[in-house]
Amino acid sequence: MLTVESIETAYGVSQVLFGVSLKVGTGQVVTLLGRNGMGKTTTVRSIMGIVQPKAGEVRFLGRPIHGLPSYRVAQIGIGLVPEGRQVFPNLTVRENLVATAANRGGGTDPWTVETVFDLFPQLAERQRVLGGALSGGEQQMLAIGRALMTNPRLLILDALTRIADAHYILEKGQIVWRGTSAELRAREDIQHRYLGV
Repeated sequence: MLTVESIETAYGVSQVLFGVSLKVGTGQVVTLLGRNGMGKTTTVRSIMGIVQPKAGEVRFLGRPIHGLPSYRVAQIGIGLVPEGRQVFPNLTVRENLVATAANRGGGTDPWTVETVFDLFPQLAERQRVLGGALSGGEQQMLAIGRALMTNPRLLILDALTRIADAHYILEKGQIVWRGTSAELRAREDIQHRYLGV
């Protein structure tokens, strides 16, 4: 579904990513792990077109998307739950959800306000509350619900769990380890070296 091949990304003269490659298959949950400042957010921003890689390729469903602006990446079916949630503070929960609603892919069972409320009943109870008045956890639910309302083929959350089909670990802008959940659990040395604080 998603292939990132040898991307290199810089902010001005400061290079952050050095040949990052990863793959996400259909139906897979894949994590990108690493300590703060190692390039996770820059990788996500490079995939989403928020920053443009200076080298390498990003392909979605076989189509090159590197070089596309972020709104076009969203239109072709990649949804993002950004770091820091970024809900609209002056809109209600319901208005936040409706503001991003789209079914560009023409899916037969699209996400709706009601299906998001079924997933997050707490949001249903708070649907008339302004986004800025929600707790951090409620804002996270709202950010996920808002991304789901775009009916993406692929959803990227800029903060993922370690329970996944595959894991990639970043260190100083490079992938230094990849493997399954079982392999990661068995490698305390890897966890300590790259994920410990």
